[in-house]
Amino acid sequence: MAVPTQVVEDVVIKFAGDSGDGMQLTGSQFTNNTALIGNDLSTFPDFPAEIRAPQGTLPGVSGYQLHFSSQRIYTPGDSCDVLVAMNAAALKVNIKSLKKSGIIIANSDGFDSKNLRLANYPEGVNPLEDHSLDNYQVYTIDITKLTREALKDIQMGVKEKDRAKNMFVLGFLYWLYNRDISHTVSFLNDKFGKKTEILESNLKALHAGYNYGDTIEAFTTRYKVEKAKLPPGNYRSITGNTALTYGLIAASEISKLPLFLGSYPITPASDILHELARYKNFGVRTFQAEDEIAAITSAIGAAYGGSLGITTTSGPGMALKAEAMGLALMLEIPLLIIDIQRGGPSTGLPTKTEQSDLLQAYYGRNGESPLPVVSASTPSDCFFAVYEAARIAVQHMTPVIFLSDGYIANGAEPWRYPTTADLDPIEVHFKTKLDEGEEKFLPYKRDEKLVRPWAIPGSAGLEHRIGGLEKEDVTGNVSYEADNHEHMVKTRQAKVDKIADYIPLQTLDSGPEKGDLLVLGWGSTYGAIKSAVAELQNKGKSVAHAHLRYIRPFPRNLGDILKNYKKVLIPEINNGQLIKIIRDKYMIDAVAYNKIKGVPITRGELAHVISEML
Repeated sequence: MAVPTQVVEDVVIKFAGDSGDGMQLTGSQFTNNTALIGNDLSTFPDFPAEIRAPQGTLPGVSGYQLHFSSQRIYTPGDSCDVLVAMNAAALKVNIKSLKKSGIIIANSDGFDSKNLRLANYPEGVNPLEDHSLDNYQVYTIDITKLTREALKDIQMGVKEKDRAKNMFVLGFLYWLYNRDISHTVSFLNDKFGKKTEILESNLKALHAGYNYGDTIEAFTTRYKVEKAKLPPGNYRSITGNTALTYGLIAASEISKLPLFLGSYPITPASDILHELARYKNFGVRTFQAEDEIAAITSAIGAAYGGSLGITTTSGPGMALKAEAMGLALMLEIPLLIIDIQRGGPSTGLPTKTEQSDLLQAYYGRNGESPLPVVSASTPSDCFFAVYEAARIAVQHMTPVIFLSDGYIANGAEPWRYPTTADLDPIEVHFKTKLDEGEEKFLPYKRDEKLVRPWAIPGSAGLEHRIGGLEKEDVTGNVSYEADNHEHMVKTRQAKVDKIADYIPLQTLDSGPEKGDLLVLGWGSTYGAIKSAVAELQNKGKSVAHAHLRYIRPFPRNLGDILKNYKKVLIPEINNGQLIKIIRDKYMIDAVAYNKIKGVPITRGELAHVISEML
């Protein structure tokens, strides 16, 4: 007898298990399948900080949350409809995020006495047996045993066979949500085509999980989420770091500048180095340096030589790069410093998200060292935001700091392919010879943007001095003269301020042009703010949302927008950084809402804060 199918609008699934259980792969495969179907989606991978914490322990739990819907969505969900718990620790860590009456799919083998002890359950207590989960729909499946049974004819060790447990889970969920498994079959063939036993074990486990759903009688309903009504176009699922990589390549192609990345691996920025290294066919050069300082100085050298110079890092690495950033500022050459933020200070929470580095980006260098700051808001927005950061760097001859964070970098959403026509031109003008009537090259002679010329080393007649010592105005010679130093400090600041004349005016994301409350955000708070504000607007509340891409300089009209509202709320995943800058710049009594727990702000908590303010 066929199991009836129920159509639902949206679903939030959390895959959770030990860091060796393959939950990230399971989640990413389900995500790619979801994108192919045409659902809107948002994801939140949650990695343990330790490379390999003791198996079965609470610190070792790895999770992957996926929200998919037939409607437009902007967050990975406040709470889960389904929790896949591969062991007792995974259940204990994530049960608080599961909706009442939600579904728990528990691997019974992960709830033996050893796993219960490692998860710090009291002696003799098993949550699958003590009725503590009576408010949920609990389905206990011996995934380990069933996977081993499916692979009994394959000549592999038990440990190797157990690695296919995640494919059994994936197959079962494909059945539960009426999915075609062919995409994952193709993925496995591509990944393990030359490793016959591994390929066979994964394929058999995948099919076994799907067939298990067909034969078990415990599940009386299957579910289906219809295709979302997204704007027409070609889509793919994309993470923030991948979109960022493509944005850099696009900037290189449009500007016709060779791309050079000098980087030192650091979580969560390392994926950009890995991804860019795959695109040598676009003339991309990647250099994994011995440390952070070598990474940025190699990028400075590449920029001086006429390349699109880029360095990638996270908060601790950016602190190490600070002196070299000052050098690039003094040289006035284009350079992109990409900071994928994480929890701090020091090593902090390396796998958790936080908007931790805005003040470091603004002020974190010696002397008066103003640099433009550009921020991405969502995974797909990384493409256009980093492209714009590259345009500013090249056309204004300045280092630019680009801010993303772990939530954006690792999260995924549908991305509609842009075309070349969607991209603004990036015009590059090298100085290759002396102008008519020019007797000597003046490297710090400026145009109407206060931008100095970009002269490539080796150009005859354009030899000039570079270095970190203060420059004499126009000539570029070393100068210790007091008035000149003050003039150059103010000129460099004025050059950055003048960028405001060449960026778009600030717009509202939604809401009235004047009203009771404006929610002002930046970075990865976008989805939570958009969803919470929409909820309040639907209730007739006078609330608007504006989100910043350009944080230094601000758009010229931002101050006017702020004055149009009785109150301004600034939510941040930090202890209050943008709000300090806004209060200082515009002298308004903005209100902060801060969360510093290594996880994003949720729609529900923000809607509650907005309601209280109104």
